Amino acid sequence: MASDTRQRIQTLAKTYMENPNAIILCIQDGSIDAERSNVTDLVSEIDPAGKRTIFVLTKVDMAEANLLNPDRIRQILDGKLFPMMALGYFAVITGKGQGDESITAIRKYEEEFFQKSKLFKEGVLKPGQMTTRNLSMAVSKCFWNMVRESIEQQADTFKARRFNLETEWKNSFPHIRQMARDELFEKARSEILDNVMNLNQVPPQEWEEAIHDELWKSVRQHVFDSIYYNATEATDAGAFNTVVDIKLRHWVEKMLPNKAIDVGSDVLMAQFGKMLEMSVQDQLYDKLKGRVVEEMRKRHQWENKALSTLRIMQQSALEDRVIPDKRSWGESIQFLDRALREQRSLLEQQLNEACGPTRTQQWIRWKRLSESQRASTAIRSELEQLLTRKERLHQNLGNDEVTAARKNLETKGVTVESDQVRELWKNVFRYHLLGKAVTAANDCKKGFYHYQKGFTDVQFECQDLVLFWRIQKMLDVTSNALRQQLVNVEERRLEREISDILDEFSTQRTEKKNLLTGKRVDLAEEIQRVRRIQEKLEQFIDALNKEKPVR
Repeated sequence: MASDTRQRIQTLAKTYMENPNAIILCIQDGSIDAERSNVTDLVSEIDPAGKRTIFVLTKVDMAEANLLNPDRIRQILDGKLFPMMALGYFAVITGKGQGDESITAIRKYEEEFFQKSKLFKEGVLKPGQMTTRNLSMAVSKCFWNMVRESIEQQADTFKARRFNLETEWKNSFPHIRQMARDELFEKARSEILDNVMNLNQVPPQEWEEAIHDELWKSVRQHVFDSIYYNATEATDAGAFNTVVDIKLRHWVEKMLPNKAIDVGSDVLMAQFGKMLEMSVQDQLYDKLKGRVVEEMRKRHQWENKALSTLRIMQQSALEDRVIPDKRSWGESIQFLDRALREQRSLLEQQLNEACGPTRTQQWIRWKRLSESQRASTAIRSELEQLLTRKERLHQNLGNDEVTAARKNLETKGVTVESDQVRELWKNVFRYHLLGKAVTAANDCKKGFYHYQKGFTDVQFECQDLVLFWRIQKMLDVTSNALRQQLVNVEERRLEREISDILDEFSTQRTEKKNLLTGKRVDLAEEIQRVRRIQEKLEQFIDALNKEKPVR
């Protein structure tokens, strides 16, 4: 045996005994005549008041057989011999010392001995202090008393904690009902689904206007860059219309229907998000709302069968060149004028960014032109002079014109590359072209009568007006078709998909925790947790109090 074995055993025992929730059984060999022992000294050191100690005297049968002093045994069981205190003192017999004895045989032997014991008959052993049965009942009573005391302390602790948390809630959120994360999620879920149903309340005109505006914004640049500017290169009305017809047909066959469906889906999502913002105004739900809309954008796909039908409708609208009445003529002029001015404003903004602020703006803002801006300003000035000198120019500047412009700039001390001239020329030319188109559109305001006559009696033609009439009609037809698809089909599909998304979120604890955050949620969750623990502890205490006490 190692030299430190004794010390290690003592340290191990002491570790367990020092646990305040442990019951200490102090075992003393009754067959040994001793006034004190290391065990009793250790118990006295750790539990001096004996609040969780039970003394057990073993081998009482051997003590009686060895004719030990009865007064000594009485002193031990009265707690007067050893320097320690205990809740109770018990005498037990753990068998005859035979290794193959069963529990039943040991218990039978113990009971038979104490019934015939001289010590019992002489009053040295009291009935309540004998047998392992009484010992186990004492241990059980001690255990449940410790449990009751510990539970009551914990219940008082949680009660105080709950009071503090509820006080903090009243001061922080005085007019808001306490709702934990799950309840908040269900409330948000109900409100979000109600908003899907409220999409039915959006007026048809509002749907169509939103789709019309968004669709025009998404196709406007393509109309000008790929169709209108190319058509203006034509030398007569026939050539203009030929270019327009080819470009429009290619557009409707390859891109337009898909673009329109994307716009319809975006409008639906935007309207749904707008309703969420208006109705679910609690900032606590912002992450959840954003996450639902984000997931909805990923999942929602327009019905495929709508694509072919939409293409046919758009193609039919774009092929119709006939403006039926004067009212439609006036609406087309308004649309054309607005489109030209908007596009011209965009070009002007791009030119201003390239050329920098004017002299007045430089003085007001205390800014100077960079070298690239000085070069762009000089190029723009030279190109604008070129436009005044030549009437028939194209959006792609020829090599001769580029060379001439560069030489003129060099005489002014400005050296530029050909690519710089060509890049700026495109915007300068288009800006100038759109200015002339605005004037021509104004001339067409009273041209419906001449249009009906085929413009045979006047010197001007309004072919660009007819082009924008066709585009406007396509926008109207598309907006109406998409609105019907939204109301009759997509809203119901949207409701089902959002319900599925919320169902998925409801089963993902981590996802809900990430989507519903903040002091309000954390505090409500903590209050609910503490309240639940306190209620369970009180139920346990009630059950303990109803139990028949162990004697």
